[in-house]
Amino acid sequence: MTLQMDLPPAPEAPVLPSPLEHLRDPRTRAALRVQQALVAGARAFLRSDGAVEMAHPVIGPVTDPGSRGAKQVDVDYYGHRYKLMTSAILYKQASLLAFDRIFLIAPNVRLEPVETSSTHRHLAEFRQIDVEYAGATRDVAMDVAEELVRRAVTTAVDECGDDLAVLGRDPDTLRRHVARPFARVPHGEVVDGLRRDGYPQAAGTEIEWEAEERISRRADAPFFIVGYPKGSRGFYDKENPAAPGTLLNFDLIAPEGCGELCSGSEREYDYAALVTRMRETGENPSKYAWYLDVARHGIPSSAGFGIGLERLTRWVTGLDSAWRTTAFPKVAGVVSP
Repeated sequence: MTLQMDLPPAPEAPVLPSPLEHLRDPRTRAALRVQQALVAGARAFLRSDGAVEMAHPVIGPVTDPGSRGAKQVDVDYYGHRYKLMTSAILYKQASLLAFDRIFLIAPNVRLEPVETSSTHRHLAEFRQIDVEYAGATRDVAMDVAEELVRRAVTTAVDECGDDLAVLGRDPDTLRRHVARPFARVPHGEVVDGLRRDGYPQAAGTEIEWEAEERISRRADAPFFIVGYPKGSRGFYDKENPAAPGTLLNFDLIAPEGCGELCSGSEREYDYAALVTRMRETGENPSKYAWYLDVARHGIPSSAGFGIGLERLTRWVTGLDSAWRTTAFPKVAGVVSP
């Protein structure tokens, strides 16, 4: 994989327009109509695949700890300290006791580090298309994510020609991006390529935000990065028994410099293994009492993922920042309505 190294300097934090200006902007209206079509395409595909749409909690006693530097938000729930959801992953696994295949359009709140305000793709409040399939492997989850993106993008292109024209986006380019199977590239291969081109990416960690953007700029189609090292992700990502020290997980990287669209994995579901992984990652199992109680009684094996809706919309619309794809944007460190 050849990587481009001549990125422009990162911009300063954006100055957001007022709601009056933003909502009257023809580009905002066009982006929101494209987003509506993306959601419709995703829903149609998932329902045709037998998945049931659910509505998951916005607050709970605990939330996903693996939010990569973001702070969680506490709320007073009748004298108990609850959390706003940073991810629905724990509830998704538990929901498989009711249905074998589930999905949701989930709101998430993460107080991202202030420096992310200039990354173009981080928001403090955002939504995900969250999916979880019982009995699925990592490869099955990637197949589902790939087809979901393909159907969603195709629906938007078919239904939103006028809106894409307002945004200056070529529909044929989007069709080409999703026409071929998405490549699957091992994490180690990505790290080696970055290092060969002079980028100091550490081997046992997440691909850094700038590095994701670099490899994304050279891509001519979405592609998966697979097999992140153990310790780089949450306790719920299952370790690969065939390659100890690596996880059965993945990220989906968009082309054109947009970076990560989606993260997912095959899940750890065994009670004892979950407790061990929690302790390995520095988590106190007692915090997760309700979840571990469900696991103790047996939850299905599964795999799933979450696709950032604003990130997907940003890529499809060709806009320069994720905040432009939501009606009332919340960007790290920027106070807004």
